[in-house]
Amino acid sequence: MNRFGALIYDRFLMGASQQAGLADKRREALAEASGEVLEIGAGTGLNLAAYPRQGITRLVCTEPDRAMSRQLEARSSDAPVAVEVVAASAEKLPFADDSFDCVTGTLVLCEASSPKAALAEIARVLRPGGRYLFLEHVRSSDADHARMQDRWAPLWRLMAGGCNCNRDTLATISGSPLTVDRAEVGRFPKAPKIVKPLLIGSASMPRP
Repeated sequence: MNRFGALIYDRFLMGASQQAGLADKRREALAEASGEVLEIGAGTGLNLAAYPRQGITRLVCTEPDRAMSRQLEARSSDAPVAVEVVAASAEKLPFADDSFDCVTGTLVLCEASSPKAALAEIARVLRPGGRYLFLEHVRSSDADHARMQDRWAPLWRLMAGGCNCNRDTLATISGSPLTVDRAEVGRFPKAPKIVKPLLIGSASMPRP
């Protein structure tokens, strides 16, 4: 994405969502982040202001898109601690095993080329007992709504930069090495119907 595209993402695509209540959902999702934290797919840094003001000792943000990374770096003062920005995709994290106490991701698995690979990487870099905090829009549990998502998914993916609106993300997380501790299904306030179903929760890396 070029710099203009990143600005459009921030001001128009995500700007309306933030004002419609997504910022509150981000704060809810990230409320229990603590210790050494890795955020995957940090985008332009809209999560930085949502992190708790205490308890985080290190914050590393990965983002593969350079234009978005520039805005992420510019927004780094919103975070409770200094931010380390690393160019990397969720599917191939450049960190040693057992590196972090917490991994966070909001609206990331919908765009990941391989959610299964991304979750395997999350599990690898988490320390035993570490937590993965997530917020995702997901496939609807209502059959008619899900069919509508399937029907419009190709066009939505084209319009929304590769976002998949119809992934059963909870099933994917449940099938990963992580243990789901909390999963709440709700609705994004004022979001388009195609991406209204949301999933917010946490999973943990089992101890040996």
